[in-house]
Amino acid sequence: MHSLRREPEVPLDGLWDFQLLPSPTAARSNRWATVQVPELWTMREPADPPHYTNVPMPFDEVPPAVPRANPTGVYRRTVSLSLRPGRRTVLHVGAAEGLLRAFVNGRPVGLSSDSHLAAEFDVTDAVVEGPNTVELVVSKWSAVSYLEDQDQWWQAGISRSVFLYSVPEVHLADLRVVADLDPATGRGSLQATVQTNGLAHLRDVEHTLQVEVLGRTEEVPVAPRVTAPTLPRGGDDRSTRPEPRLPADFMDLVSLNAASAPIPPEFRATPGMLGQQHRSSSPAGTAVVFLGDLDVRPWSAETPHLEELVVRLVDGGGEVVDETRTRIGFRRVRIEGPDLLVNGRRVLIQGVNRHDVDPCTGRVLSQERQLAELSLLKRCNVNAIRTAHYPNDPSFLDLCDRLGFYVVDEADVEGHAFASTIADDPPYLGAIVERVQRMVARDRNHPSVILWSLGNETGYGAAHDAAAAWVRHADPTRPVHYEGAVATDWHGGRAATDVVCPMYPTFDALRAYSADERTDRPLITCEYAYSQGNSTGGLAEYWELFESLPGLQGGFIWQFTDHALDPDGDGRHRYGGDFGDEPNNGPTLLNGVVFADLTPKPALYEARGLFSPVRLLSGADEALSGRVRLRNRQSFADLSGFELELRVETTAGPLGAVLVPTPDVAAGAEGGLVLPASVCDLLRSPAALALTLAVRTRGDALWAPSRTEVALQQVVLPRRPVPLPAGHAPEAEVRGDGAVEHPVLHRAPRLCLWRALTDNDRSFALDQRFVRSGFFRLTPTGTDVDRSAHGTVVTTRYAAAFGDEVVHRRTVRTIGPGDWVLREEVSLPEGTTDGLRVGVEFELVDGFEQAQWVGLGPWENYPDRAASALLGAWASPIDDLAVPYVLPQENGTRGGVTELRLSGPAGEVRAVSPTPLHLNVSRYTVDQLEGAAHWWELPPSRTTVVHLDVAHRGVGTALLGPDTRKPYRLSSREHAWEWQLTLTGPR
Repeated sequence: MHSLRREPEVPLDGLWDFQLLPSPTAARSNRWATVQVPELWTMREPADPPHYTNVPMPFDEVPPAVPRANPTGVYRRTVSLSLRPGRRTVLHVGAAEGLLRAFVNGRPVGLSSDSHLAAEFDVTDAVVEGPNTVELVVSKWSAVSYLEDQDQWWQAGISRSVFLYSVPEVHLADLRVVADLDPATGRGSLQATVQTNGLAHLRDVEHTLQVEVLGRTEEVPVAPRVTAPTLPRGGDDRSTRPEPRLPADFMDLVSLNAASAPIPPEFRATPGMLGQQHRSSSPAGTAVVFLGDLDVRPWSAETPHLEELVVRLVDGGGEVVDETRTRIGFRRVRIEGPDLLVNGRRVLIQGVNRHDVDPCTGRVLSQERQLAELSLLKRCNVNAIRTAHYPNDPSFLDLCDRLGFYVVDEADVEGHAFASTIADDPPYLGAIVERVQRMVARDRNHPSVILWSLGNETGYGAAHDAAAAWVRHADPTRPVHYEGAVATDWHGGRAATDVVCPMYPTFDALRAYSADERTDRPLITCEYAYSQGNSTGGLAEYWELFESLPGLQGGFIWQFTDHALDPDGDGRHRYGGDFGDEPNNGPTLLNGVVFADLTPKPALYEARGLFSPVRLLSGADEALSGRVRLRNRQSFADLSGFELELRVETTAGPLGAVLVPTPDVAAGAEGGLVLPASVCDLLRSPAALALTLAVRTRGDALWAPSRTEVALQQVVLPRRPVPLPAGHAPEAEVRGDGAVEHPVLHRAPRLCLWRALTDNDRSFALDQRFVRSGFFRLTPTGTDVDRSAHGTVVTTRYAAAFGDEVVHRRTVRTIGPGDWVLREEVSLPEGTTDGLRVGVEFELVDGFEQAQWVGLGPWENYPDRAASALLGAWASPIDDLAVPYVLPQENGTRGGVTELRLSGPAGEVRAVSPTPLHLNVSRYTVDQLEGAAHWWELPPSRTTVVHLDVAHRGVGTALLGPDTRKPYRLSSREHAWEWQLTLTGPR
């Protein structure tokens, strides 16, 4: 493994012959299919489909045993070569999922077992002029499959590009660049260490190394072979008196030097001090170039400035025999006390965990897909990526360098099923260390990589200490990261990790770590804010801690994309078990903040707002006085890269949009904005709801065109309750059970205490709390009606599923035809301490198409995931209100709603409440959502189901991590609210 990037001379991507064998020893047939490489046969072969497990292996064996049924793919193609004399031919396989054996013209040329790093084979002795047959044989299972037990689909095939290239007999073998930046002076330095092949055996080397960077060219000789110094033999000649050459006790010098002890004067003048010169010289065949005091522009995720470095190997005649080019960034990564510093400044890690996954091709990713992913993350202010849980394609890191991301580069080491033993299992020591070593050797010149991760969920053992020791020696410029070392003790595991990187910490645990006097390392969560289904509640609470407490520096959301697969391209995304894969972990891999097709989920918009480069600090009083304060949340850049627009949200919609001059606010500093008079006038109007600040990019970038919106911030004004009319006792349109009647109502408003369970609601840790309530079924057991001049009071008693009584009292007052004021009072059973919702549900006849509301929007939000939702007047087609989580569940709710209007050919529905309610308008009932296994299984529907809740539980992250925090749970037994319902038929 090396860091050099060689260009393909003979690309081998494209059509290959293929056949799938049941095992490596099975006989081949004469029937070959044609496939497009790179590809995974598991995405198209019915005989060996994708298989999803999280922790368990997909077979019942133990390390290092391999199943007898071991699908093996044979890839074969013929390529015509014109060989160049004096050059070595290399076969490059970007990545092969499984155990790879390579053959050229029937001759074995090597094997590789690391599924996510390239394998290169010198095939010079196997290739011939003209046609050559290249054969790549991939066996799905091997002894190291136990180190690739990541939470993902088990796949097999060739996942990255294949090509041939050639090098001269004497050539560049590796390049290590340290492009350092001194934060105190802003000056840079560069050390380039180059290794060659074909020169290390020579005592006289004429070759030189030429380095070109920043307009400078430096040339140094390649080091020759040097005989290791030894102690001279004493002479046997006694014919003359020998002259003294060494002072007495000269051998003491070795230990005196090592101990940093004072050196006697007579020793200091002695030349050739026992090999010291040898220890400081470059190894044979290498060269080191150092350039100091450089005028450089720093690299950071905010300012990803790159320079081109050219390295040439020049022979004695002045001819360039080999050359490589790479782009470097000058930056420094250090840990000082409890802070991770980049270029001397503490940075907040606004990160996501990312797997290689494409719904149609599995882990085969195009350049276009990689750029689309990173562009989306950049537009949402994500600044860091953990390559969960293996090294990504080098082209992906190139994009991270170029666009600006901090990367935790993670080795392909996860022995989850045998985590308690495999890290201390001697046969696996070499493989674990080698996988870490190869990753570092390949990726160490990327400025985006700021931490090396030893892998994931493989327990903690001697192999991790060994790997960390190797990394720290080979690359002291970056800290080491490994969660397993601190899994049971955040103050321990120092031999294997320089940062505290826990999974799914609770809020109280984070506070305790920050306050602990032993805390001397930064805490960066390697996984948090678990996002399976409708989730990611509490993200704002995490960031309140990260931004206010010492020692806490953010982390990586689990995770970026759903792993749903759609191999047929029919839009029917599938999860574990959908391919007949047994055993499986079902929908556990549907835990991204975007869907598999990169459509953002509402959770990503929550993160976008929290990660905004600009944050408004002012309250309503300041805004009404004509000025607001803001903070530049960036660590390095000022705000000149953004343009700012102000507008006022009103009950009639947004008004008065105006661009304002971007204030000169340095990174991390605060500044002010004076509001234009037009904005101030609108803010003082009775219809005003909030002041909105839109943050947009000022110039074009690879990841976004100019004026791309990257954040919206608000100052919310005090809500003015909408008074409801008094009304009078109804004369008609109210049945004896308290249900109002109207032609547009398919089902009248009735009490509802249940939502379609989210993945978090079903968490094992919640112990079926909500099912135990019995609120999923309410059976009326009796109704009392009390009619008076002030209204009709209908008291309905319900029996929950397990017999507990729920009492619902409704007072109905009539305003006019189809127009009522309803007062709802609900008493829940003794012992009720939590619930999902309290509200009413009604269903409309077909023919409603549009929704408008005043409240939080425009995207779905819940009480503990509403920090980035915006108060305003919103409109949407009803069909677009749903969030189509692959596994159907509660979705599409908007909070803070005081006004609702639904319209269409069937008529109009209006609802008004002085108390902000939670609104859900859907095409499906709770039962329909709970009864479907996939969103695409829900039948087309024109029904409109409306929920208006006075209380609705947050979504939390209880499947992995903290449950919904107590302020967002439904702990009260008594609930009361009032609302107006106005129904109008077609006109």
